[in-house]
Amino acid sequence: MTTRIVDPVVNAAAHDVEDVEKRRESLVRVSGEARDGLSDNETLPTDDELRTLRRVADTIPWGVYTIAFIELVERFSYYGTTVVFTNFIQQPLPAGSSTGAGFEGQSGALDMGQQASTGIGTFNQFWVYLTPLLGAYVADAYFGRYRTICMALVIAIFGHVILVISAIPPVITKPQNSLAAFIIGLLIMGVGTGAFKPNISPLIAEQLPMTKMTIKTTKGGERVIVDPAVTSSRVYHYFYLFINIGALVGQIGMVYSEKYVGFWLAYLLPTLMLCICPLVMWYGRDRYTRTPPTGSVLSKAVKLFLRANKGCWSINPVTTYKRLHDGMFWERVKPSAIASSQRPSWMTFDDHWVDEVSRGFAACSVFLWYPLYWVTYNQINNNLTSQAAVMKLNGLPNDILSNLDPFALIILIPIFDLFIYPALRKAKINFSPIKKIAAGFYCGSLAMVWACVIQYYIYKKSVCGSDAAGLLPASLGGDGETTCPTVDINVWAQTGSYVLIAISEIFASITSLEYAFSKAPRNMRSLVTSVALFMSAISAAIGEALVPLSTDPLLVWNYGTMALISFFGGTCFWLMYRELDREEDHLNMLPVGEMETKPKDIEDPHEDAPTRELKD
Repeated sequence: MTTRIVDPVVNAAAHDVEDVEKRRESLVRVSGEARDGLSDNETLPTDDELRTLRRVADTIPWGVYTIAFIELVERFSYYGTTVVFTNFIQQPLPAGSSTGAGFEGQSGALDMGQQASTGIGTFNQFWVYLTPLLGAYVADAYFGRYRTICMALVIAIFGHVILVISAIPPVITKPQNSLAAFIIGLLIMGVGTGAFKPNISPLIAEQLPMTKMTIKTTKGGERVIVDPAVTSSRVYHYFYLFINIGALVGQIGMVYSEKYVGFWLAYLLPTLMLCICPLVMWYGRDRYTRTPPTGSVLSKAVKLFLRANKGCWSINPVTTYKRLHDGMFWERVKPSAIASSQRPSWMTFDDHWVDEVSRGFAACSVFLWYPLYWVTYNQINNNLTSQAAVMKLNGLPNDILSNLDPFALIILIPIFDLFIYPALRKAKINFSPIKKIAAGFYCGSLAMVWACVIQYYIYKKSVCGSDAAGLLPASLGGDGETTCPTVDINVWAQTGSYVLIAISEIFASITSLEYAFSKAPRNMRSLVTSVALFMSAISAAIGEALVPLSTDPLLVWNYGTMALISFFGGTCFWLMYRELDREEDHLNMLPVGEMETKPKDIEDPHEDAPTRELKD
């Protein structure tokens, strides 16, 4: 299925590749504005300049940082809440406790075991990344990104309040009631989070004024290309940095809140922090560039894709393959290729929009490989936390080590943005999005190899052998209630796994946000972003199938399997998309398509003001 989507795009792009001068002319024709966004000393790059000049980022508007702050606070609330889920579900309520606080021992509440905590945690992962499909559709078609984000925040706050109720002393001491409230809160919070996520990252990139590559001369006299792709890459790197600052502070604070006060505080503080977000959104209501909804364009994109498939399929697979790869998959459904009398009523767009849709389908097909990456990443949310619980903690909570991931990202993101990526660009090494994603798969695989080795030595050194997280057997003096003693391996030995996962996120996760925004049609950006996020839901479903491996004595096999999955996925991904990788600049320079739409649910009475419109 992936090949059928991608290869026609690649071949069509190769068939229709124009030289740069022609692309410049087509860019000039868009909206009838000959020099939209270009000052007198700026020009579009030639083919030679694209190959030889250094690429730099444009300046970043202040509004970007306020939106990034909203994401920081929202991620504080989300990760600060979910970081304690494993202990809340897996571990028993400490003797005599009515809050779940562990103090010198292990915090806990529901006593449902590791498999249940992994299963519910994985379901939450699935749910949170399934709901973005609905949130994105509503935003693109009806309410716009700004209003959808505001509604999502209200829903998420309500879900957080119910989670607080599940952990207050009168409820947490009754496991069945606590579990019921917990699941209800989880579902409601997931709807709000899911509607928030696919809209916040496109909103932040839409604040960037420049949409075309231009030539500028620096103060030092160097001619450089100001590349919107480099600018959006920088924005998304720091956007991801803000995400991880919020996650780090939220996770560390709530882990200690859980341990020394109780789960109710670990759920309450994120709820209070989340209440800040609507205030910041209100502040930016007249300051943000906001794209109004255009009605449902998804149906048109799907109809266009189905029409392109007409006549391609045959009972002879060779014939089908040739027709799908003849380089005309999208060309034959462009309005200019169809007589006006034969065009369907829904074809109210131009040829450029068809090019954008083909590029969007290519991006979505790229995302189809992400579940193989995310199923590896998700190990840090559950199994690595459980692994830490059987290691030498020296007074640390077992779930504090997961913070090594955001901590590493906070350090590494500026290093990559300020030193590594500029050095690669200066050396004329094109570390393109496709290459970054493949590298992310390989780093994820190495992280799982590290975890596999640690688990092997845990089993080797534990007095309980391969049942290291179980009960101490009677032959060793166990009474049926005493757990196996921790293994004499310092918990900081897990550091390598978390750092490698962090590097893989820089390559794969951040790039998915960039790729979704840059490759989607303007009126489908939330939807394409939601497809990228939905891949995490699919990975969660795959993770559910692998839950039986998430227990002793199979954890070595669990991490080894994850390493193979990520390595295999990265290799196949690169082999399939290396041709698309060569078309990166051409795809980024496609003219913006036009579509006739009926005015529908414009965000507010001021939406059509010239200062509020998005100028692409």
